[in-house]
Amino acid sequence: MQRTTPSKTDGVEIELPDFDELFHRIVEVSPLAGLAISGEGGGFSVADEKFNSGLKWKTIESKKARTVFHIDKIDDFQGLGCPMVRFRSSLKGPCVGEKFADFIMTLEEREKWDPQIEVVDEIYPIYDVDAANIAMDFGYGDCTRLGIGYCRTKSNPIVDGREQLTLCGIQEFPNNGCIIWGTEMEEWHNNLMPEDAVRLPRAKSHLFGVALVPTGPDSFDVEYILQLSVGGRIPGFLTTPILVETVKSLFNYAKKQFEDEDIMAEWVKKIEDKKEIMINEKHNLLMPV
Repeated sequence: MQRTTPSKTDGVEIELPDFDELFHRIVEVSPLAGLAISGEGGGFSVADEKFNSGLKWKTIESKKARTVFHIDKIDDFQGLGCPMVRFRSSLKGPCVGEKFADFIMTLEEREKWDPQIEVVDEIYPIYDVDAANIAMDFGYGDCTRLGIGYCRTKSNPIVDGREQLTLCGIQEFPNNGCIIWGTEMEEWHNNLMPEDAVRLPRAKSHLFGVALVPTGPDSFDVEYILQLSVGGRIPGFLTTPILVETVKSLFNYAKKQFEDEDIMAEWVKKIEDKKEIMINEKHNLLMPV
């Protein structure tokens, strides 16, 4: 049975996925996501030992000195006609998933590393994230953000402009880990597309996820997975290299941001303030009436 929940726009309901299935799919291709959900720490070495699904990956690049030190793929994953691509990086700085999500979900940050982006907007945020947590049976950390996002890209010499309609969310975990996730809305949701925009061919993110897990007080591992179909008859050997270079640009930008103490101070304070609020709420609950 499909489950829906209100958005902040009157009359617009958000159709929620089967979260058990969604996170199973993510963990199958992202051991670090499995580690985040488990609440453990340790980074890639622990994740690969405990959450390796046994899938066969092909290495695209593997160079330890680079920001993105390993990239691999599974061609035609699940028979969808496009590869699942996985990126791994180890970064310095505080592990703040919400900050990493901003690089992807806000236009001001996105356009600093993605030259093809034209529009990215959360057009229908959920009315109450507690509804999402209830739908997940509180089994996947704390959902701190969920909504329907619209994305529009510019044309380039290989691919004309595309648009996407994606359900995205952010999960935070007690180990300070985080999963940013997304999955494409179905065609029958096209009525939710912005009415004032000329329709473009749909690209589809069949599955998207970014897992972050601390490896120390000022370092963390990041695993980014994406299965993207750009639509049309453009072969993957033309589009995959563009995807790879674009995501590498994201990580290069993220590296500079997370290593900048002045930039990150505001985000660290947000986390500390949130923890203090949670401690005070817990204290109030334990106080005798």
